[in-house]
Amino acid sequence: MTLAGTTAPRVPTAEQIARAPKVLLHDHLDGGLRPETIVELAADCGYEGLPTTDPVELGVWFREAADSGSLERYLETFAHTCAVMQTREALVRVAADCAEDLAADGVVYAEVRYAPEQHLEAGLTLDEVVEAVNEGFRLGEANARARGHRIRVGTLLTAMRHAARSQEIAELANRHRDRGVVGFDIAGAEAGHPPTRHQAAFDYLKGENNHFTIHAGEAFGLPSIWEAVQCCGADRLGHGVRIVDDITVGEDGRVELGRLAAYVRDKRVPLEMCPTSNLQTGAAASYAEHPIGLLAGLKFRVTVNTDNRLMSGTSMSREFGHLVDAFGYTLGDMEWFTVNAMKSAFLPFDERLAMINDVIKPGYAELKAEWLFGPRG
Repeated sequence: MTLAGTTAPRVPTAEQIARAPKVLLHDHLDGGLRPETIVELAADCGYEGLPTTDPVELGVWFREAADSGSLERYLETFAHTCAVMQTREALVRVAADCAEDLAADGVVYAEVRYAPEQHLEAGLTLDEVVEAVNEGFRLGEANARARGHRIRVGTLLTAMRHAARSQEIAELANRHRDRGVVGFDIAGAEAGHPPTRHQAAFDYLKGENNHFTIHAGEAFGLPSIWEAVQCCGADRLGHGVRIVDDITVGEDGRVELGRLAAYVRDKRVPLEMCPTSNLQTGAAASYAEHPIGLLAGLKFRVTVNTDNRLMSGTSMSREFGHLVDAFGYTLGDMEWFTVNAMKSAFLPFDERLAMINDVIKPGYAELKAEWLFGPRG
């Protein structure tokens, strides 16, 4: 199966997937820590709440907790990561680790999100949190470059939808928009916390010509997506997987789009899909049954993402590997997903175009040529 058309008759190998340039739009900073970093930071700050101080066992615990089906255990995972991310030094380290890990996985551009309001317990101000995270990403970019990997990281500032600080966080994002912050987001439980509750923040950002994405259509249904797009004016949808509820596939294979699904596709609203995370939250029973296959086939603006790399035990290469196994995607299909993501990034147009033409397309062209000539010696 191929989406974009390619002369390559076979699916890519795991090694080629790892080397392919990738773009990541939906990744949570507090969901992607290295287990060994958590253990060391816990020792530094005196946090004694970890279930184990063995890094290997801790990594397994995080994945099992996320897979448990228990919301309490899942939320507990973030209590541990946020507990060790309360100082400037910790935030710098976690952000630097993140950039280095993504770059080593072939990610050339990433937008990583976090909620500044969750990192104030040790006395940092909101601005100091943002400055520390930005410093860490610049350090991580430099460290990656020294190892032969190129990556650029922007950040999204997240407001928690159950709290009442969205206006404050929106203003914070606008204040730092030319210093590493590229946009705004709201996250948290959708049910009972509609995006329109934060309408003032979205109106403010639109007035400032700033970018924002909204977690919508992950666990809750079409009303959340409708509000995010039509009332709030979201540039992108975080997950958006439930848009499939507005699509009917007949027994004869004919597909009919409802009004909302057609609008989202027609307007090219990007969907930040996170397959492994969606399986953990019950949005799909398997990779083969994940709506990403149908939506990509219908040419929605689908992107592939990680969400929480620690909790899902995943990476961009693993996400693409699962999709290759499930749908037989080729390098041409991977390129299509990656260009979709770069088109949808919160960067200026000329920079997105340069990344596509000078980094992404040449990277895939070289990988595709290996089908003909073999890899470079």
